[in-house]
Amino acid sequence: MTRAKQLVIDSEGILRDERHRQINLRGINMASDAKMPSDPYLPTHQKSSEDFWDGDNARFIGRPFHLKDAHEHLQRIKSWGFNTIRYIYTWEAIEHEGPGKYDEDFVDFTIEVLRLCDSYGFYVIMDPHQDVWSRHTGGSGAPMWTLYAAGLNPRTMSKTWAALVHNTWEPKPSEFPKMIWATNYTRLACFVMFTLFYGGRDYAPKCIINGINIQDFLTNHFINAMVFFYKRVKARAPELWNTCIIGLESLNEPSVGLIGHPNLAILPDEQPLKLGPHPTPFQSFQLGMGMQVEVDEFEFSNFGPKKKGTRVLDPEGVRAWIDPKLDDYDDTRYGWKRDPGWVLGECVWAQHGVWDPAEKKLLRPDYFTVNTHGDVVNVKGTKNDGEDGFVNLYFKDHWALYFQTMRREVCDKVFLLCQPPVMRIPPLIKDDKTCMDRRVLYAPHFYDGLTLMLKRWCTWNVDVLGILRGRYSHPAFALKIGPSAVRKCLAQQLQEMKKEGLDNMGPIPMVMTETGMPFDMDDKSAYSNGDYSSQLKALDANMNAVDQADINVTMWCYTVHNNHKWGDEWNGEDFAFWSRSPLSDDNPNKDRLSILQQPQHDHQDCTPFVSPAPSLCDFVGDKSETDSSPSQQTPTPKPDEAEGTDTTAHANVDGHNRLHLPHPHNPLHFFNRGKDPHEEDELPPVSQKGVRAVEAFARPYPIAIGGTLAATSYELIKRHYILEIEAAGSNQETIIAIPQFVFPTNFLSVTVSTGSWKTARNQLFWSHNQAGRQKIEITVLDHQPEFGGFLDTFYSNLAEPCCVVM
Repeated sequence: MTRAKQLVIDSEGILRDERHRQINLRGINMASDAKMPSDPYLPTHQKSSEDFWDGDNARFIGRPFHLKDAHEHLQRIKSWGFNTIRYIYTWEAIEHEGPGKYDEDFVDFTIEVLRLCDSYGFYVIMDPHQDVWSRHTGGSGAPMWTLYAAGLNPRTMSKTWAALVHNTWEPKPSEFPKMIWATNYTRLACFVMFTLFYGGRDYAPKCIINGINIQDFLTNHFINAMVFFYKRVKARAPELWNTCIIGLESLNEPSVGLIGHPNLAILPDEQPLKLGPHPTPFQSFQLGMGMQVEVDEFEFSNFGPKKKGTRVLDPEGVRAWIDPKLDDYDDTRYGWKRDPGWVLGECVWAQHGVWDPAEKKLLRPDYFTVNTHGDVVNVKGTKNDGEDGFVNLYFKDHWALYFQTMRREVCDKVFLLCQPPVMRIPPLIKDDKTCMDRRVLYAPHFYDGLTLMLKRWCTWNVDVLGILRGRYSHPAFALKIGPSAVRKCLAQQLQEMKKEGLDNMGPIPMVMTETGMPFDMDDKSAYSNGDYSSQLKALDANMNAVDQADINVTMWCYTVHNNHKWGDEWNGEDFAFWSRSPLSDDNPNKDRLSILQQPQHDHQDCTPFVSPAPSLCDFVGDKSETDSSPSQQTPTPKPDEAEGTDTTAHANVDGHNRLHLPHPHNPLHFFNRGKDPHEEDELPPVSQKGVRAVEAFARPYPIAIGGTLAATSYELIKRHYILEIEAAGSNQETIIAIPQFVFPTNFLSVTVSTGSWKTARNQLFWSHNQAGRQKIEITVLDHQPEFGGFLDTFYSNLAEPCCVVM
């Protein structure tokens, strides 16, 4: 289908096009490689060198990929049925050299990539990405100079435990514990940076730089960099605006810092992630000043963080704060002027009377619970504890500034996506015209934390959102046992998040801009034996939750450099849907484990599409492969459209109820905007070798509905899809994505309540001619590419109502 000329939000909070069809955004984050510079190339598992510390000269041209490789990646994403890309870039990529110094070459390169995204018909949401503030504090996002501006020394983060940085992990980065990077949100560097970024005026009034508070200095530079970026894109490629580029998101996964922390001497019970040696905020302050402390050490068990002992941490006098006398540091390097009342080399919280370094005494453990205006800041945000003070005071103020600046300086029609802190109730702004209009989308994130941390799929899970919202008197009551209960639990959490958005922000759409699951489950066993059953079950459960909640989504993630050894090459994560390290051709289990085997059929006019390896599919005709399978040798005719009419709509059904259609020469058929919606526009095929658990995410979904979605379901085992809609009237069209290597049009059985249908370009076009409740069922016929090998076990496991708690 062609893209909408202008998407709008109706009174019920549903995205609609100019034909008043409900539009669903479904896509992927592209690409996680953009977190790291291209020059020098510095994956996080690489030991730090002087290049790592030369943040001013980092270059991001070539992120997310080089232009010469763009078609391969964009074609692959398009083949999965996706229509949306969340485009990842970082503040560092734009303003790495220093405050106000913008990398115009990077912006111009990005414009060329966006033009290619446009040529494939993608909707694009721009994501200013960050994780735990910056690369030099263990994540990605902000330029290195922001740490200097806050008075921190990037080179001493690891020594002082202010941040755990993969590149500097001792004795070697390869031993970096899985998922420990996320604990940086509750360590000194992130405590400092996010508190100053959102609440510096209230909690650090002495931190004045260039005559303004550090909060204004940081937020102004961040927002101004975004404005520069977007205005240059708009000036040089105005055709992209509001058709291709439809949304600008706020800062990815913001953190509260210390704002609202109830007691600086403790790790609060509601802190969901504790892993490794984990100091309290007060212990972090001491470590930052070079003092030795004994801290609790944690491990992650089946039921969450568990203390396993204590550990003495000793920075040996090294401080996390810049000391001009010791660090050979010139504070005029970036052209700013620091107020003399802000002493370099000393903890900013000590300078504000929170603790006494000389006595090692905590003076104000509740300092961050009441601000200078007398507001009590509560961050729990449960029904029993009142509204979330951080979100409704500090995040809301920042969002209002971002909202007003983007509307004034960039565009009054583009969607602005509001992303509050992860798993927090969104701000109560539905009637606030200073930060809301009819072009705002709610953009939360959700991950199945149990699977994320354990890196295995369990037949039990926990209602994490319910625990955070205070719905259980004890966490044990949040336990959900059995495959069906787990799937229902995940779906209910997304439904509840959607309701929270409607209640607090008004009738606006929810776009879940991140959700996903790790592929390196079960100690990466799938990479050697081809058994992706755990990944399939986990991803299918997540996608089912998205379907049942009826939300828009961009999955995490696409990665250009993913490989089996280092995953996404960032902090040990391995979320990519495609990997450069496919199943080895000499794997003895390759044939036995094949998911989609060559089907047996009686007619030579039907050439099926074949997936030769488990979730590692190659498109027919890939010139880069040497495999001479029969499907590649058989000549295939020009693509035709499958068509059907009336209540049982099949095309060319024989006496055995089989659908016979000319098999497409190329499963990928694309279009250019402005063409007839059913006109073919072919591009060369792209290899799918290395795609993982594709059957779970390349699934049918309604791209456009001539009415409103009523119900939907998809059975992965049977490849059976049902869609029910409330049709808006007669002569309406609904378009459904049907990726052909999972739903080959040669073997489709389609039943519709009214109307007719046809297929083209991985899509099914259903013309329904009556108003009211309408239904379509799509399945793959008996003589289909059959599942086999490990999926026999996978299916039986899905059906078993057993519970295994290890």
